Amino acid sequence: METNPKIRPEHLQRLAGVYIRQSTMQQVRKHTASGELQYGLVARAIDLGWPRDRVRIYDADQGHTGSLPGNREDFGQLVADVGMRCLGIVLGFDVTRMARNNADWYKLLDLCGICDTVIADNDGVYHPSLYNDRLVLGL
Repeated sequence: METNPKIRPEHLQRLAGVYIRQSTMQQVRKHTASGELQYGLVARAIDLGWPRDRVRIYDADQGHTGSLPGNREDFGQLVADVGMRCLGIVLGFDVTRMARNNADWYKLLDLCGICDTVIADNDGVYHPSLYNDRLVLGL
């Protein structure tokens, strides 16, 4: 199990949220490796300390473009779950591409910072309230 000082016991008491998305149904059907890599983030959450039954997968936005506002119900649910402090961590394959538009991305980052929710991808674990992590995440 990987230990990370940004993940505290209070994070582990909440759920881990794994967001999975590809923009078109053609990508979902033809680029199955991408989907497999994204579902592999469940193992990353487990490696970071969450039991499997405490990992929630948000994958209902598969095949929905991220460029249209309101077109991704599961992204909206993920944001709501962060705001209700249900999630201790949000995982995405490439977190800077989770929202696909800056307005949604910055809202999620701000909310994660306010609600003490960390963000992780395959490259690292970030806390949006930390200056250097905010720089990496694009704020």
